[in-house]
Amino acid sequence: MKRQELDNLIRQGNAPGAVMLYGESHFLIEHYTKQLAAVEDPNILSVYFDEYQFASAKAHLSQGSLFGGRNVLIVKSEKKLPKNDLTALIGLVQKNPGNLFIYAYFGTDFKKSATAAFGPKSGGADVRLFRPFPAEARQIVLNEAAARGINLDPYAATHLLESQNGDLALTINELDKFSLLQGRIGIKEIDELVYGVAEVKVDQLIDTLLQKQDFVPLMRRLLEHGEDEIRLLTALSNHIAQLYLFYASIRLNGAADSAKILGYKLPPRIEQERSQQSVRFKQPQYTRLMALLGETELQMKSAGGGSKNALLAAAFLKVQSLL
Repeated sequence: MKRQELDNLIRQGNAPGAVMLYGESHFLIEHYTKQLAAVEDPNILSVYFDEYQFASAKAHLSQGSLFGGRNVLIVKSEKKLPKNDLTALIGLVQKNPGNLFIYAYFGTDFKKSATAAFGPKSGGADVRLFRPFPAEARQIVLNEAAARGINLDPYAATHLLESQNGDLALTINELDKFSLLQGRIGIKEIDELVYGVAEVKVDQLIDTLLQKQDFVPLMRRLLEHGEDEIRLLTALSNHIAQLYLFYASIRLNGAADSAKILGYKLPPRIEQERSQQSVRFKQPQYTRLMALLGETELQMKSAGGGSKNALLAAAFLKVQSLL
């Protein structure tokens, strides 16, 4: 099932009784878990994989709620539940249609994670949640701000996202800082109240990499000050992906319009810089760069994948060799 289909079912009040959420966006997995569990009079049993016991999960879904509400089982895991367990739990939801089973899978084995247990015949559904495009991410931030009664300017929403390197969870957390302010929240208020996650230095690191200069000292400083290897890799991946969109637009149209490419308008200076930087590379380079960064991210997130620090440094060196 696609994310848009799930949105429609939730709006109609017809969400499936058994849902598996998985994919690249952990923020959206958490977001939809909360949405699905927000039923009338829920009796929620929420467990992580190391707390999961089939007997207690089965008992929770085997009976109706004592107070006439709905029994909701939420299992959050980076490891896959046994298929037999999933089949049995989904079957219990079918026998007790008032109950709800949400399987939030945070692992990376996407090819096998959406098991046949959640197929249409079972009455369940599996939904892969990709990272939102920049325009989608901005709209999510605006929606969350509106829900908190915060009047956030759309340009300020983009600025806030960029200050957190595109991390939606961190961005949403920052919104609480504006809950007591009156009036419209703009870029000025963002700069005054939000501490960007090494925003300038991350940009400097990316520029250093793409200019094929020595990146090691800056990378070390960022890591020593609390940055995470995966976040640095993701920041570079996002930048390369954005450059490719500019590259493709220029090849097709002769010019790049950030509003059409990203769904929002960049400041003229940054738009010009992105355009100039994008045409420095050719199609084969973009293909190899994105493949390299994707493979490295998978290695970092895999158990026994090796030292994240070493993987990051090796990836950055390979990036420079491909430029």
